[in-house]
Amino acid sequence: MSQQPTGVHHLAFMAADIKKHIAFFSEVMGCPLVALFDMHGVPGGLHAFLRLNDQSYFSIVQLPQAADIPIELGRTHAGSGALPSAPGTLQHLAFRAEGMDALLALRDRIRSHGVNVVGPIDHGMCQSIYFAGPDQMTLEVAAGAGPIDPARWIDPGTLAAAGISAEEAERYKAPAAYAGPSPVPQPPYDPDKPHMAYPEAAYRQMLALPDEMLGRMASYAEPPVKA
Repeated sequence: MSQQPTGVHHLAFMAADIKKHIAFFSEVMGCPLVALFDMHGVPGGLHAFLRLNDQSYFSIVQLPQAADIPIELGRTHAGSGALPSAPGTLQHLAFRAEGMDALLALRDRIRSHGVNVVGPIDHGMCQSIYFAGPDQMTLEVAAGAGPIDPARWIDPGTLAAAGISAEEAERYKAPAAYAGPSPVPQPPYDPDKPHMAYPEAAYRQMLALPDEMLGRMASYAEPPVKA
């Protein structure tokens, strides 16, 4: 059994206008819309899924207050693959293309909708094209050149710039497997660890519930359209 994520099930972006995003990722990028429903447990929220393949999806969320939040380049959004945004934000998103022919075909498809595309640019490990999406998204499509060889692509000088020692680099290149018990109980709340942004009292109550109970309370297993 794998002890690491094996891919991306879905990436979720916030939208001021979910229809604009659905139209872009369906018509411009060719991803079929496969789900659109009221967001589970979130009043007023809309949630869409567009298919990348049978295991991976592109997701869009629309919440009532989102349109009132200003986009600020350099803070909420990077604006290009070379510019900063606030820590924890998505600097850019790269989709995958199945080889150079598919990359060029997608470049032409995107341009045919009047969207400017830069590239392809050869990065050695991949060839990439770059463009923008709705709400100032910074997007890329990359065609890989095969498996990445850490011996060629982990630069000792860059390790030093990142504050990573040689010993730490060896650990990061070969993460230790987890061999402990299962299930692991919920650890005590530690403010120094990462946490989701719920009201603290409600969040602590969630953490105190058994996993099975919280799962039953929060689940929405049936599709919105009756069979």
